[in-house]
Amino acid sequence: MPATYADYAEGREKPRFTDWLRARSEPSWTEATEHRFTRELRADDLDDAVFRRYLVQDYAFVETLVGAFGHAVGDAPTMAAKSRLVDFLGTLTDEENDYFERSFDALGVAESTYSEPDPTPTTAALRDLLLRAAGQGGYAETLAVLVPAEWAYLAWATAGDSDGDRPERFYLAEWVDLHAIPAFEEFVEWLRAELDREGAAASERRQERLADLFCRTVELEVAFFDAAYGGGTTEAVTDGGDRPW
Repeated sequence: MPATYADYAEGREKPRFTDWLRARSEPSWTEATEHRFTRELRADDLDDAVFRRYLVQDYAFVETLVGAFGHAVGDAPTMAAKSRLVDFLGTLTDEENDYFERSFDALGVAESTYSEPDPTPTTAALRDLLLRAAGQGGYAETLAVLVPAEWAYLAWATAGDSDGDRPERFYLAEWVDLHAIPAFEEFVEWLRAELDREGAAASERRQERLADLFCRTVELEVAFFDAAYGGGTTEAVTDGGDRPW
């Protein structure tokens, strides 16, 4: 994989900055989108205890995610872009939040547990990465974290379509559905197009910074799935801790 986007784009008819970022993130991208967690979830083989741990931590991350999208609204270059981001914020704070509450009830998770969760090191690292990207960077830096976070979910959620995989437990089935519906796919494609434009116009130094953010997010997505099984994630979480992002 070419070290710079300019080298990657040379000779390609329609190069995409996000395709270069995804390639740069390997093998973590494949590890995230083909993770044991996502395979067991789609096949309805996932242990409830594993999904319970995962969902509590994901809910702990949602507030930070909402804040990052809100930051992106402020930095977005056009009213059309701001409107698109606001629409997705509505989904996160309404439809998805309703899903969490129903799922926690079905899984027997007490309100005190998910309303005041104890974040794992991985969750804390993801929060920190997102906050620093949004607070210390600009629109492109925020997108460089949001795009892989959403795109990876689209990738694994749609991977089983051809096999007809769909869990019977509603909290698993709906979690797949939320990330496989056409509206979400269209939104991820729009996010990618935004980062494609911003990234292609950035300086080489900033492009490298965006690549670091993208790759670090994917690494942490793998660690996030690992943590649901109670596995050790110290190396993945602390690696790169001294980076500016």
